[in-house]
Amino acid sequence: MSVKVRFAPSPTGKLHVGNVRTALVNWLFAKGQGGSFVLRIDDTDLARSTQEFEDGIETDLTWLGLVWDERYNQSKRFDRYEEAAARLKASGRLYACYETSEELDRRRKVQLSRGLPPIYDRAALELTEAEKAAYEAEGRRPHWRFKLEGKRVAWEDLARGHAEVDTASMSDPVLIREDGLFLYTLPSVVDDIDMDITHIIRGEDHVTNTGAQIEIFEALDAKVPGFAHMPLLVGADGAALSKRLGSLSISDMRDQGYEPIAITSHLGKIGTSDNLEIAASVEALG
Repeated sequence: MSVKVRFAPSPTGKLHVGNVRTALVNWLFAKGQGGSFVLRIDDTDLARSTQEFEDGIETDLTWLGLVWDERYNQSKRFDRYEEAAARLKASGRLYACYETSEELDRRRKVQLSRGLPPIYDRAALELTEAEKAAYEAEGRRPHWRFKLEGKRVAWEDLARGHAEVDTASMSDPVLIREDGLFLYTLPSVVDDIDMDITHIIRGEDHVTNTGAQIEIFEALDAKVPGFAHMPLLVGADGAALSKRLGSLSISDMRDQGYEPIAITSHLGKIGTSDNLEIAASVEALG
């Protein structure tokens, strides 16, 4: 089976070195295995995504030599996400919830005051059709949660070794907002299935998400890809990098005169025992 990986940035800000390190590791892994590198623009948030930032992503990756083999926009795939959502609803794994954010916050505070974990109590599963109709008459629109199985989900992580997440300790994740907007999780899984992604390489901040996503892969009767979760890069102050703050953005570094191979050489070796030296080419980093 040929290796196929993806880099899925949101066009809501500039790429920074943390984003590019993830793209670079994916690109090197694919090229080292004779596989494919997919650029997938996560632009489901139509209100915040801009063409300017999307163009900037392409410019930055091309300048760095991280050329993609396939390219997609999630905003053009809403029909597929609707199909997957309908399938999950039909199987009882995606259910409607009508609580407001204030009601949910109040409920979490009560749970914490009683020494209970602040996870969603699945009260919406007990609603009758009449109660749902009453909420609809009030003008409420449901958000949709994925019903987790409440089990230990395990995988062999290519970066961390054996990993497990207990989904019984998690709230059922919201996959669709009240306004009908798909959140990150469902489109990501559907795309990974449709695009035959074999390995998902990303930051370790997604480890917990992986437990829920594996359950969604299984609920859609799809093969679960391999996973690798890497340590995150942080700034000099120890805080996480943010593209919205322009932290070490690639466009700014280009304007300051940095050479692309200097950036990729540093990002390719940082966190390893290898000497930090300039490679002859981005391919040589592999």
